[in-house]
Amino acid sequence: NTPLVWAKAFKRKIAFKCEYLNPTGSFKDRGSTVITGWLQGRGVTEFVEDSSGNAGASIAAYARKAGMRGRIFIPESTSEAKVRKLERMGAEIVSIPGNRTATSEAVLREAGKGVVYASHAYLPFNLPGYATCAYEIFQQLGGRLPGTVIVPAGQGGLLLGLKRGLDTLRIAISKGVIHCEQESTRLPVVVAVQARACAPLWAVMHAGMEGMRFVTERTTLAEGVKIRQPVRGDAVLNAIGGEPNGKIPPVCIVEEEDILEGQKRLRRLGFEVEPTSAIAWNALEQVARKAPDPVVVILTGSVSNTLTDSQI
Repeated sequence: NTPLVWAKAFKRKIAFKCEYLNPTGSFKDRGSTVITGWLQGRGVTEFVEDSSGNAGASIAAYARKAGMRGRIFIPESTSEAKVRKLERMGAEIVSIPGNRTATSEAVLREAGKGVVYASHAYLPFNLPGYATCAYEIFQQLGGRLPGTVIVPAGQGGLLLGLKRGLDTLRIAISKGVIHCEQESTRLPVVVAVQARACAPLWAVMHAGMEGMRFVTERTTLAEGVKIRQPVRGDAVLNAIGGEPNGKIPPVCIVEEEDILEGQKRLRRLGFEVEPTSAIAWNALEQVARKAPDPVVVILTGSVSNTLTDSQI
């Protein structure tokens, strides 16, 4: 039940879904509640996970509440603020030299030894949790489907969960299970957003698999979407669909210099979000003229995720 807040942006009324108001400060809580319940029901007491910050902090918090011990593998380049947050949430941290890909390889080696791998990327259990975001949006729009949804995408789990929820809603509407206030129940346009520093979805959408040769893991303020090879990349691309030369780009990329500007503009509207969320602002600017109403922007993480203990 995170709020859907309306604000004027680019001469339009836009709805902002405040996922950064979830208990640990990010949308990841929706998935963590499901996956920790699944693990607890199977008697798991210890697990490993890999994360650039928010997913690890979220599952660590819910696991501690459930009496489980989590070891979170993170890249050594993870910001101090996110390391501190992981510690506050009760995680045992394993810092891995190298980039995000190296961290994923390290945790897979550990899982190969027989430790439970509670992956928010590989396991499917987070997706029905993320789907609840779509159900809430439908309710908060007064029984209407959104026309456009803009969502930051790294692994793309939230995007897949939203798509799952929207598909479920449309089926329920078509069968008369729930009532919809719209005449048309066409699925919304879903726009994924990535930082140019690491934009595999954009590269493949524009150049096919050949485009992956040019995808890097450069430093970016948007740490949460710095994923070079999304585990469910094909499914994410199928979920957004569309053509790159159509009216609305299915994937938007944001330049590094535009991220902080987006954060400032969102702050002026009353939304205190981290840089990974702030990339959605520039994407909104890119599609605002042609995006079908109502337009919903998902604000994924709190600014508190980027603050150190002393700053808090």
